[in-house]
Amino acid sequence: MAAAARERIDMRVDEETKQMAERAAAALGCASLTEFITRLIRENAPAILERQASIQLTNEQFDHFMAVCQDETRKPSARILAAAKRLDDEGF
Repeated sequence: MAAAARERIDMRVDEETKQMAERAAAALGCASLTEFITRLIRENAPAILERQASIQLTNEQFDHFMAVCQDETRKPSARILAAAKRLDDEGF
């Protein structure tokens, strides 16, 4: 069973956008714009967040990355150390 809606999103859009959304909602059989927008968010947000959270490299890029990481003569820059500290502080 879905949780009861408690949060609100307020939006202002131009008339053409609203009409397009209403037509699309009707085409999908949604009872309301709220249902339509909720469906869009639930269907699309996970993939967007996954793309944001992942890094894709070619085999060549990965091999270069690993070589740099294993090169003991290289030292991390102050910016890298600061970023790592920030991630640690934030619990990542």
